[in-house]
Amino acid sequence: MIDGKKINDENLHKKISTDLYKRDFNIDSDILKIAEEAEEECRDIFREVEVVREYNQLKVIKAMQDNNLSDSHFAGSTGYGYGDTGREILENIYSQIFKAEDALVRQQIVSGTHALTLCLFGNLRPGDELLSVTGKPYDTLEEVIGIRENNEGCLKEFGIGYKQVDLLSDGNVDFEGIKKAVNNKTKMVLIQRSRGYDWRKALRISDIKEIISFVKNIKNDVIVLVDNCYGEFLEIQEPIEVGADLIAGSLIKNPGGGLAPTGGYVAGKKSFVNNAACRLTSPGIGKEVGPTLNVNRMFFQGLLFAPHVVAESLKGAIFTAAIMKKAGFEVSPDVNEPRGDIIQAIKFNNPESLILFCQGIQKGSPVDAFVTPEPWDMPGYDSKVIMAAGGFIQGASIELSADAPIKSPYIAYMQGGLVYETVKLGVIKALQFMKEKRILLL
Repeated sequence: MIDGKKINDENLHKKISTDLYKRDFNIDSDILKIAEEAEEECRDIFREVEVVREYNQLKVIKAMQDNNLSDSHFAGSTGYGYGDTGREILENIYSQIFKAEDALVRQQIVSGTHALTLCLFGNLRPGDELLSVTGKPYDTLEEVIGIRENNEGCLKEFGIGYKQVDLLSDGNVDFEGIKKAVNNKTKMVLIQRSRGYDWRKALRISDIKEIISFVKNIKNDVIVLVDNCYGEFLEIQEPIEVGADLIAGSLIKNPGGGLAPTGGYVAGKKSFVNNAACRLTSPGIGKEVGPTLNVNRMFFQGLLFAPHVVAESLKGAIFTAAIMKKAGFEVSPDVNEPRGDIIQAIKFNNPESLILFCQGIQKGSPVDAFVTPEPWDMPGYDSKVIMAAGGFIQGASIELSADAPIKSPYIAYMQGGLVYETVKLGVIKALQFMKEKRILLL
């Protein structure tokens, strides 16, 4: 109730929210009008998102119940971390959720790139060859592989070869190219689920299943590694359920639910996960050590929240596609297009609009809204990058953020949002900021 009145009238609800946007955030009526139209367009799609959310939410709860999760598992260990039952239960729960033989879930894994690196160095040996079948991998893996040599111990320095099969011009996988590329040296195939910094569709589980089946028919003993970043809990299945041998990701993205303060995970076949663990620690020690300090509860609770938070992020991305399209910009994916990750790409075609959009997102964020982000030389990237991120955890992509390399065709990649309203406000504020700077005419 507000002022003693029940908010059961749709027009009253719209008036209250519109007044708030105008009064507290200085949003113009014309921007609010297209926001209302965009939200109306998205309502049926939101319902589909909520159905998947409920399925995954129940899946997580069941895994926690089956593993007898107790508050005694929230206590952290120190030093070597021997006998940390909370850590063991957490990894058992991850294994069950992802339908994996084993999992490695650690705060010592600092990013998704780090988790993938453990899989690569843990399971590839000199003379082996890595094949990326979804084109060039995400920028931060280039130096890991040796595409951009840095003389810091990349795969190339260890005599591990690399090939890639680029996607076709329509964004689909080049199966004929894969068939030609697989050879006797091909030890591992890398599939990147998300779009990364590319104007392409993210892969759906059905796409991943088709790729894996095709590759295994050519060379059955090849290890299939899926970069699962930004894709967890978007569908009712995960890549291991359709044949992947390994998956890896970051806990400050989807599975951390906005509560995990750091960390990453690897899941899949036991021997491959163990090899990754030995790379994280050392041969002979593997998963047996790793103090959890005081993060266990946040890892568990964040995982519980994850399906809900992913759904909120996804609804925010769908709304962003709708409103930005109405404002005259090209978007990918489109409003009704099936999604394989939580990322929404918006093409601006000039650096000024791109930078202003990201700066506007920052002004709509709950944290550091007073900050104005600028492009900078970020480690691991080959061009300046602008990053808007008003989050509670540094670099947490499950929180509202928008980032982009400053290079043609000047595409912003927006993702995250712990609650849908944060995304809605951020995008509306970005449009308002662009309008005030006379970049956007409405």
